[in-house]
Amino acid sequence: MTAYLLEHAWVEGRVHDTVRVEVEHGRITSVVPDATETGVPLRGLTLPGFANTHSHAFHRALRGRTQTDRGTFWTWREQMYAVAGRLDPDTYYELARATYAEMVAAGYTSVGEFHYLHHQPDGTPYDDPNAMGNALLAAARDAGIRITLLDTLYLSSGFGAEPEGVQRRFSDGSAQAWHERVAALAPLTGADSAIGVAAHSVRAVPADALKAFAPWVDGGAPVHVHLSEQVKENADCVAAHGVTPTRLLADHGVLGPMTSAVHATHLTDEDIRLLGEARAFASFCPTTERDLGDGIGPARPLQDAGAVLTLGSDSHAIIDAFEEMRAVEMNERLASQARGHWTAAELLLAGTADGHRSLGFADAGEIAVGQRADLVTIDLASARTAGTGGDEHTAVFAATGADVTHVVGDGKVVFDGNHDQVGRALADAIGKVWA
Repeated sequence: MTAYLLEHAWVEGRVHDTVRVEVEHGRITSVVPDATETGVPLRGLTLPGFANTHSHAFHRALRGRTQTDRGTFWTWREQMYAVAGRLDPDTYYELARATYAEMVAAGYTSVGEFHYLHHQPDGTPYDDPNAMGNALLAAARDAGIRITLLDTLYLSSGFGAEPEGVQRRFSDGSAQAWHERVAALAPLTGADSAIGVAAHSVRAVPADALKAFAPWVDGGAPVHVHLSEQVKENADCVAAHGVTPTRLLADHGVLGPMTSAVHATHLTDEDIRLLGEARAFASFCPTTERDLGDGIGPARPLQDAGAVLTLGSDSHAIIDAFEEMRAVEMNERLASQARGHWTAAELLLAGTADGHRSLGFADAGEIAVGQRADLVTIDLASARTAGTGGDEHTAVFAATGADVTHVVGDGKVVFDGNHDQVGRALADAIGKVWA
């Protein structure tokens, strides 16, 4: 048994002082505020671990390299494809391990990896058809982050068009072949990993292949899909099918309470209603959405309709759980010219418990008895946090990932405050990608 004495901690929706937390076998067994007994001291404000609900690990190699021309989402995609064409299982492992270590240092204890980089550059499977997925699972394990590998179906470069160029790496050729490959992943997972599935998008998965997701939707497994990130995708879907992407998913049984609609930016009122009625998750990625100029999604209307907000860092233009949380509120302030759409407590819930639940880890995201022992401590005396009150508003509206001083994941110390070491590993891994 290990006991921690938390100077301040967010427990049951508010900050308490001198909280003693006992941990056994990776689980919290006792939580006592205003404690008189001792424990390993953690000074600052301790929060539950954060969940990064949407990640493309290999995109981290693009940070700072796609800003030279104005461009569009679609020109950015070509730059992303150039990186996708360079990776093999070894370089993917190194890049992902460094990227996941950056996440841990920013307070993330779980990640949903939206994985579609499956095969060799010409589309030929590796001798181990899951070599790339296994590289991601190993990278997460070695970085100390829990992972849900969201193995992604990708069959088309656009509505009715065959994959071309590097897209051939993404495709298994048929939904049945994809299903068989994914089935082989399950025995490779452990307590710190899980398998979910994803439809890349309605442009990349033909309508008649969407039925492949029914077993996962019906079984309550995580099912993720890029949804209405771009206006062009919506227009193309209406031209091809006569309905919006959300309606297409609903008509084919893809929406459910463990479905995550990633981005969900350009939605009609009916789309919002459908996602709310399904009690689906809406995985917003504000730092990526602003980097790519995607737009500001209807976070508050979705939540009010019954959907559940979660947060991801997607392209990793920034990896910072705190920035993702506050960006939701700040974006809505800009769009509406009014403040106060989200409370700090609501945004912390989106970043922690609700995010973990969307990845299949319903036993994470709270500092409570029976939960996984995930503890993220932030400095309350940094230039950003000093004098801010030291409560949930400090976490959401003042802190950054650079203020994280200590992270426990599943009862193990996975980050000791050495941010410089994380940077060195990233520089080495990204240098090999571009060599």
